[in-house]
Amino acid sequence: MHYRQLGNTGLEVSEVSFGTWAIGGAWGKTNDEEALKGLQRAIDAGVNFFDTADVYGDGHSEALLAKATQGQEDKIHIGTKFCRAGDIHDPANYSYEAVKTYCENSLKRLNRERIDLYQIHCPSFDILKDGQVFTVLDQLKQEGKIRHYGVSVETVEEGQFCLENPNVSTLQVIFNIFRQKPLEQLLPKAKEQGVGILARVPLASGLLTGKFKKQTAFEADDHRHFNREGEAFNVGETFAGLEFNKGVELSEQLNWITENRGNMTRAALRWILDQQGISCVIPGFRNVKQVEDSLQAADVPSFSQDELKQLRAFYDQEVHENIRGVY
Repeated sequence: MHYRQLGNTGLEVSEVSFGTWAIGGAWGKTNDEEALKGLQRAIDAGVNFFDTADVYGDGHSEALLAKATQGQEDKIHIGTKFCRAGDIHDPANYSYEAVKTYCENSLKRLNRERIDLYQIHCPSFDILKDGQVFTVLDQLKQEGKIRHYGVSVETVEEGQFCLENPNVSTLQVIFNIFRQKPLEQLLPKAKEQGVGILARVPLASGLLTGKFKKQTAFEADDHRHFNREGEAFNVGETFAGLEFNKGVELSEQLNWITENRGNMTRAALRWILDQQGISCVIPGFRNVKQVEDSLQAADVPSFSQDELKQLRAFYDQEVHENIRGVY
C-alpha cells in the first residue's frame, strides 16, 4: 500500500481508502458479515483510512467500523460526517449544541474518544457562507472531540469558498473520469494551500466498473433506483449526475482504458490517483471481492500524458454537456 499526506493534517493515509455508505444502506441489500470481512481485508492490506457518516444506515456504518477497528484506534483513521440527519438549510442544525450532539453520538457509535476528521456533509451554500458552523468546529477541536475538520461539497464553487477558511483541512469532492471539472481550478488551489482532497463517487455509482447494461435494474432501497433523477437528494450523487442510459453508453466508450490494467474499476481509480493533489480515493464496497478489486488500482500502470489528454477530450466533447445539476 502507498500512503499520501492528508493535506496539512500530519496524517498519512492509504491512497486507496474506502467509503462505507454501501455497507450501511441505500445501495440495496446489506450483509454485516460480508461488510466486516471486507473491512478486515482492507485493513490487512494496509488501508488506514475509512470515510463514513452518521446517516449511513442511521449510524450502522459507524458501528461496523467500531467493530472492525477495535484496538486499532491509533492506527486506523476515521472520517465521519454530520448535518444531514437534520434540515441542512436550517442554521439551528449547525449550532454548537446541535453539532456537539451529532459529534458525541458518532463518538459513541465509533467507540472512540476523538474523531480524526469531522466533515460537514454537503450543507447548503448559504450555511457555508454564514460561517457559524466553522466557529463551532473550531470549538469542538479545542475541546479535543475532533482532530481536524473538512467539508464534503457538491460543487466546485462551494469547494473554492471553503478554501478561504484556513482551518478547513480537507475537501471531499465528486471526482472521476465523468466529473473532471475540479481539475481546472479546485485541485491546484487545494494543493497550493495544503488542503487534502478525498475523491468520492470515484466509480460514478458503478458506471465506471463497466458492468452495467441499459437493462440493469436496482433494488427499491438502492439510491440508484430511487434517486435517478435527484428525487431524494442531489442528482450528482447518483451516476455522477448522468442519466443512466447515457452513462452506460459513455462507459462503453472507455473500454480501451482497461488495457494492461485488468478491468475498468482499477483503471478508473488509477486515473484519479494519477491526478495532482489527490490525497486518497474512497470507493465503496459490499464484499471482499470489491475491496480486492479496488485495492489493485494502486499497482496497475499509470496513464500516459497522451492517454490523459484523450480522456480530457472525451470529457469535454462527450460527457460535460450531459451532466445534470449544478456542479
